Amino acid sequence: MGQHLTATLFTASDQARYRQRIHRCLEAFGTMVTEGRFAGAEPSTGVEIELALVDEDMRPAMLNHAVLDRSASDVLTSELGRWNLEINLPPRLLPGATARDLEQDMLDATWSAGDCARDLGARAVTIGILPTLAAEHLASDQLTEDPRYALLNRQMLTARGEPFRLDITEPPASRHGPVDGGPAEHLVLDVDSIAPEAACTSLQLHLQLTPDLFPAYWNAAQAIAGLQVALAANSPFLLGRRLWAETRIPLFTQAVDTRPVELRNQGVRPRVWFGDRWAQSAYDLFEENVRYFGSLLPLAEDEDPFAELDAGRAPSLQELRLHNGTVWRWNRPVYDVADGVAHLRLENRVLPAGPTAVDAVANAMFFYGLIRALAESDRPPWQLMSFDAAEANFTAGARHGLEAALYWPGIGTVRADELVLRRMLPLAQEGLAAWGVDSEAADRYLSVIEQRCVRRSTGATWQVRAVAAAERRGLDRGNAVMEMMKRYLEGMEANVPVHDWPLD
Repeated sequence: MGQHLTATLFTASDQARYRQRIHRCLEAFGTMVTEGRFAGAEPSTGVEIELALVDEDMRPAMLNHAVLDRSASDVLTSELGRWNLEINLPPRLLPGATARDLEQDMLDATWSAGDCARDLGARAVTIGILPTLAAEHLASDQLTEDPRYALLNRQMLTARGEPFRLDITEPPASRHGPVDGGPAEHLVLDVDSIAPEAACTSLQLHLQLTPDLFPAYWNAAQAIAGLQVALAANSPFLLGRRLWAETRIPLFTQAVDTRPVELRNQGVRPRVWFGDRWAQSAYDLFEENVRYFGSLLPLAEDEDPFAELDAGRAPSLQELRLHNGTVWRWNRPVYDVADGVAHLRLENRVLPAGPTAVDAVANAMFFYGLIRALAESDRPPWQLMSFDAAEANFTAGARHGLEAALYWPGIGTVRADELVLRRMLPLAQEGLAAWGVDSEAADRYLSVIEQRCVRRSTGATWQVRAVAAAERRGLDRGNAVMEMMKRYLEGMEANVPVHDWPLD
């Protein structure tokens, strides 16, 4: 969705031409997979981090363009909401001590954005959902002024034919400790824009792969998605309600759900999609996206992909890429061309932003190490568990965080933190060693994951406990959240892992 799009009205002939073009792109992609016309296998990674801007009262600051105007950074760009920014760090290889460089680059980019924001009386924060958002921030006039966002907003509203409905309830089993005692908290809200999508700020991890390697790594990423989200949960509050440990998951799903009730009842797939089967090839995933989902932005180009292939060039496959960007798989296949060479990447979209740079890099290293170990194992988990079990794990991890009961082959059902400590940390260590990651760097980041589980403290648990403590001191929910956010910013800016954050 990074292309510059001009708001326009689409006709039936636009749709027909686009459909023809996208099927030709898909056919060309299949030819490229068969003939191996992709960049070679090297452990190249990429990272995107989304930020929220807040004012001195911790409420959203609608200043993203003003911050960009002051910034000289070439890695900072706007995002969907006027309170959002995105950092796109340059690709890097995994081997060596690169992870330490990633942490520093993340800190530098966040501080740079924060410095520009401070000039305007604001701050930059990395968090899964900004808990001080109010309903008025989720209207269409809060979208960043950019034709592509206006066009996408209009197309999705047209496709749905009615307001988007947010309907999220706190899972009763997650209500423990000092916050027990009342009815489950529940949010129901109808919204006339896709602005709620902007409330979901994430950490997105990329890994370059060859077509031969891609299915195993995608399957591994799907298998651990529930564990990832449980371990990194950082979004327990939305519009004043305490909801899921990682509320960003149901919020994003509902915020761009173009299906009216009747299509949901028919079982039509949502555009935010976990999938419904293990992959046999990268082609399968692109083909499913074309087969199951109508176009939202039927913008057709003139390039003939087969003519490009015949000339020895990598085609842009622009229509396929644009369509792929409007199907939000939690683990998305990405086709791109860099320096005239076609690349295939896995984009992991499960993780929330924050709480700190060290936490974020720990989440990334755990992911990269674990999927390497699982993809290369003799009996990978997708041969031993159903796809439905992986999806159930994903929902449970988002609902309950470290409290989630997850199924894993050979172990059965076990709490998420126990699964990490008993089985997954050693595998992640093996995987990072196989990538050639420096042992000191691997130890630094995996020890953060270990202590998060030992102390049973994630960004979500810290937020819930901090708000509950403030409420016991007599503050109402709004002021308790505001106080929590001020302390959250202190911890984030100090880059202290969240499991070491104090509550008093």
